Amino acid sequence: MSRAVVGMIAGMALGFAGYFGGFGAFLLVAAMGAVGFVVGRFLEGDLEVGDFFRTRDGRRR
Repeated sequence: MSRAVVGMIAGMALGFAGYFGGFGAFLLVAAMGAVGFVVGRFLEGDLEVGDFFRTRDGRRR
């Protein structure tokens, strides 16, 4: 599935959540989507825990 299709499905899910559940449901769906994205990146091996704790320029303190 292409990234454009995944983005379209995510946008539609957020739209439905916002329309039927209000702003709180919209935020909940968006937050769960972000968590799912990060977990998926971990499982694919594209992201490591150390990536969150490194400085931008890659130097260690």
